[in-house]
This record gives sequence, C-alpha cells and structure tokens, in this order.
Amino acid sequence: MAIEILMPALSPTMEEGTLAKWLVKEGDTVKSGQVMAEIETDKATMEFEAVDEGVIGALLIAEGTAGVKVNTPIATLLEEGEEAGAAPAPKAEAKAAPAAAAPAPAAPAPAVVAATGAAVASGSRVFASPLARRIAKEKGLDLASVKGSGPHGRIVRADVEGAQPGAVAPAAAAAPAPAAAPAAAAKPTAVAAGMSAETVLKMYQDRDFEEVALDGMRRTIAARLTEAKQTIPHFYLRREVRLDALMEFRAQLNKGLESRGVKLSVNDFIIKACAVALQAVPDANAVWAGDRILKLKPSDVAVAVAVEGGLFTPVLKDADKKTLSVLSAEMKDLAARAKTKKLAPHEYQGGSFAISNLGMMGIENFDAVINPPHGAILAVGAGIKKPVVQADGSLGVATVMSMTLSVDHRVIDGALGAEFLKVVVESLENPISMLA
Repeated sequence: MAIEILMPALSPTMEEGTLAKWLVKEGDTVKSGQVMAEIETDKATMEFEAVDEGVIGALLIAEGTAGVKVNTPIATLLEEGEEAGAAPAPKAEAKAAPAAAAPAPAAPAPAVVAATGAAVASGSRVFASPLARRIAKEKGLDLASVKGSGPHGRIVRADVEGAQPGAVAPAAAAAPAPAAAPAAAAKPTAVAAGMSAETVLKMYQDRDFEEVALDGMRRTIAARLTEAKQTIPHFYLRREVRLDALMEFRAQLNKGLESRGVKLSVNDFIIKACAVALQAVPDANAVWAGDRILKLKPSDVAVAVAVEGGLFTPVLKDADKKTLSVLSAEMKDLAARAKTKKLAPHEYQGGSFAISNLGMMGIENFDAVINPPHGAILAVGAGIKKPVVQADGSLGVATVMSMTLSVDHRVIDGALGAEFLKVVVESLENPISMLA
C-alpha cells in the first residue's frame, strides 16, 4: 500500500513552506537519505531527504507551490510490487485536541504506533519497507515485534538492523512535547498591525499601487518586531568611539595577513569587542525566558545580515575564544550563505546578543530593535572624521563612530548596560588588548 510523504517541519517555528524544487520524478527509485526536494521555510532553503526506500508513485504538489502546510501529503512512495495509483497507507488515528488547548506546534511529533510495538496500520498487516523485510528475513526477525520509526509507524532499515531475533520491542516511550512555536511565528493580526487590510485598501482605492503579498520571511519579521516593540521595555545607551588606533592597527594586521588571503573589517573587531565584553560583564550575557532570566556562559554573538526581502541574524558561537581572522572567515561564510538562504536554523537561532551595523551604508547613528529573547542589541553607525578635544586640551581631528545599545530593562539595568558598553569602547580604542 502506498505511503504518503508529508511536508516536513524543518524548523521549530515552521508552519508552512514552499516546495521550491523536486529532485526526483514519478517512477524514480529512492533510497533512505537521498535528497528528494528543496523546501523553502520562512528563512532558508533546505534539502528534504527520504527516510525510506521505494518508488515514487506520485508527486502531489507542484514545484513552486507556496503555503504548503506542515504534514500535508506532497508525494506517495510505492512498495515493492505496487503500481502507481495504489491507495496510500491509512494515517494513524490522532486524538482530538481539547478545545482550550494551544494551537498545534509547528513541528509535531510523529504519530506513535500501538503500545505493543508492532507497526500494524490495520488488521494484522505489518507495514515495512522492502529493505527492512529483507534484513528481517535474513536475521530471522518477527516484524510484528518491531517498533517502526518511519511514517505512520512503518518499519524501516534502522529499526531492524539493531533488533535481535526473539526480542520484543519495548513500549514506545512518550514522545517529548515539542516546544510551542514562539509568538514571533504567528501571523500578524489586524490589531497588531494597526489598521486592517480592508481599511488601508479603501484609503488608497483611487491611487495606483502594486500589492505585495507577504512571504514567510517578511511575515515572521513583522510579527517578531511587533512583539519586540510591544512587550520589551527598551531603553538606550549611547557612546562614541575614536577609531584612529583601530584603523591603524587593522591596516598593520591586514598587511601581515595579505599572503593568507585574509582581510579584517572593522565589523570583525566590533564582534570580538562585544564577545569580550560579554565575558567581562557576565550579568549582561543574558536572555529573557518568560518568567526567568537565562545567563549564558559562552559569548554567542548574532550579527544582522541584510538579504533580499528581509534579514538574517547568523550566530557566531564562542566568539570570545576565536581569533579575529577566524571570526572574519566565519562571518563571511555565514553572510554569503544567508544571502542565498542556505543557512540551517541552528545557524541563525540562539545567541544572547546581537549587532546591527549600518555604518557601511552611511548611517551615522540609529536605534535598533531588540531581537527576542536577546537582552540587548548594539546599533553601529559610520566612522566620521570630527573635530575633537585632545588629551592636552588642544583641538584636533579624529575618526569617531557612534554606537547605541538597545537594552531590555527586564534583563539588564542601566548601570549594568553602561558597564558593558564601557568595555566595548575600551576594547575598540585599545584593539591590541583583544589579541591577549
């Protein structure tokens, strides 16, 4: 009986996706682990692999189809001897959720088969892949005693390879409840957005305009930033940094690194300075977790990267332990893959602190919105030559950069934020200290 292949949840917040490209066609034989399709989530294009082997019976969703809900059938897989058109295997019966329950999470746990451990979908039939049947026969295994981990409890190769003849599979342990999708994944409502779509359309009905539908990324950004500004008590701390020593030091380092093809940017120094400050002021290395604060040990620094239609915040983990050249190479790689939406969720989720740098675009100063659950974000402006008063009281010229720290007052108080920003400034004005 044909098995349905369902739209997977490729990230904790994914509710729907776009089937960007099929890499197989009807009639193709696929093996476990073979890449079958490319699927676009709200922020990335990811490969979808087969979990079983068989023949593709039908492709139910066309390439380029957007808004495909998680767990929607997208294809069918035929067993050995079946022909196209075979009815798909019946789905495991799901219990109705209580009326007061929260919406279903984006990545529901797979259905659990009967407590006996047998992968029986109806009557006494055991559903197993041809390869699993072949291995079971060679090992003398009774498939009725094997717990299947494939779609709808189907037995696959991994289930039988480690099983012993005569062994009875233990009762399936209760699957851990998946974490609820954060409020950021929800679609913005008319209340959150202010005016309803109907009201705004009516306002401009006599003017020419082009209507742009929200894609997954823009919808997520809108929801997360609405949440951030409505629920996070922002306050702002501002400092100026003199960059002349850093610029001179950077030029010397780049000259020495030229033979290795490495070129450090000012942003690399800013990332390192923030990572050092998170270690020097550990109480600022924290996130808001609803009813508590989580103080992190490592310096995991997120950096905003502009991409077409939105932005990513890839995370540089353990940034305090990495050299400037390693941070530079890693940041270039993450930024390049962010622009082609090739980042995996674990590469842009997490971190306790973020940096948003618009200085390279000529912006002198701005206030950034905190990316929940982070405790703070640093907005970095352009380095501008300005008249300054020197240490001896004389007037001179220096390259000055403006920075604004947006802080979540639930996590970080004013004095603590000021202490953190002081360390950042000291590191940037004495860059050699970051090599210690």
